[in-house]
Amino acid sequence: MKISKGLIIADPWIGYILDRSKTWEMRSSSASHRGWFGLIRKGTGAVYGVARLVDVGAPLSPAEMISVFERHRIPEGMIRSGEVAKWNVPWKLDGVLRLARSVPYRHQSGAVTWVQFDDAVSEAIARQLNTPSETDVSVPPSPRAVKTTSHEPRRSSLAPAEHAVHASQLSSSSSRTAGALIGEVTLTQGNIDHNHIYLRSFFERFPEDAVGGSNRHERARRDVLVEWGGPVPVRTDLDGSKRFFRARGWIRDFFVSNEAQAGDRVRIEETAPYCYRVSLKKRAR
Repeated sequence: MKISKGLIIADPWIGYILDRSKTWEMRSSSASHRGWFGLIRKGTGAVYGVARLVDVGAPLSPAEMISVFERHRIPEGMIRSGEVAKWNVPWKLDGVLRLARSVPYRHQSGAVTWVQFDDAVSEAIARQLNTPSETDVSVPPSPRAVKTTSHEPRRSSLAPAEHAVHASQLSSSSSRTAGALIGEVTLTQGNIDHNHIYLRSFFERFPEDAVGGSNRHERARRDVLVEWGGPVPVRTDLDGSKRFFRARGWIRDFFVSNEAQAGDRVRIEETAPYCYRVSLKKRAR
């Protein structure tokens, strides 16, 4: 398969596409192209994955965009504010694959929608696509659609797959580097029974733009990535009212796999910007 063109997409939208929680890339105009293209992370000069453009929908009204949040991942607040008013044409994607190694390309001068790749770039992409790798493993489908965009976050606890990212997709710094300690907290039986970890004593150490309101309709502008020792890290924002991670489905598995008991301590480390590692320290018995 030859990929001859690419599309530049900014964070966090390209991240959502690569972890397959976003299937519509919202653009300001239609496209005649159908088929495969490269996913270029804005500002990096490199291709990070590939996707297939299968269809382009009609422009959506703000109300329509809000109703299909799970497709594009743009928060309701951004839509209502008019900040993304012109980005209302859904480019519908399928078959997303993350490359094991990003492929640099030479960007031609001038503003263009599609970036044309030279043969060397196309061949470098093709070599990775023709070689089986852990990036070819599918993320399990969400058991239920949730509201989500091409411009930002929001996830429901009803759709755990929306929070999951393959461990291979973590940056090497987040999975291998010793992290900076954010804080430690002692578990109570209530934490274990209700699947949450209180972050109150060090909550101010998390970035402000990753802190949302008290419910899923008040999500933060940005998510954090949590590595907890399981097969898949988790994307979530933080509940600013209750002061814990909003996504909590993974916490039960974390407690079970570590045989957590009241009195044990949970350690939170920052391994990279917006990336955290959660581990358990057993209480001396």
